[in-house]
Amino acid sequence: MQKKKIIIFTLIIFLSNCGFTPIYLDNSKGNFSIEQVNYEGDRDLNNFLKLNLNRYKNINNDNKIFIEANSKYEKIVLSKDRTGKVTSYQLIAEVVFLIKPNNKKIVVTEKKIIDKMDDNFEENRYERSAKQGFASLMSSKLISELISNK
Repeated sequence: MQKKKIIIFTLIIFLSNCGFTPIYLDNSKGNFSIEQVNYEGDRDLNNFLKLNLNRYKNINNDNKIFIEANSKYEKIVLSKDRTGKVTSYQLIAEVVFLIKPNNKKIVVTEKKIIDKMDDNFEENRYERSAKQGFASLMSSKLISELISNK
């Protein structure tokens, strides 16, 4: 019985340490610092991008990157019912990042289809949440592009 407990205990210890580390634990893989980002376009989307990109500001790093972000957000009517009321929308967010030291242009586009909700307040909250998700995905794609090019 004691042998069985010892074997199970050692298996748990060895199998629980599988070596998993999050990809974006820190920006040590990317030897850069995003110093300044100039935003143009949709204010909400730009604010969410700013929150996500501020994590990559590193005072001690000499490789400084300056970015210009031009965002565009659209809410397009996809379908209407027989009475002419809107039933679904497509949300499209596009950001063009211009990276200054090497003048590289990165275009990131995200799309999502949503149904019309009866409550306008809930629909606006959901749309704002979608913008936040778009900004998170776009900043992740930008950072992975910057890391892969270094």
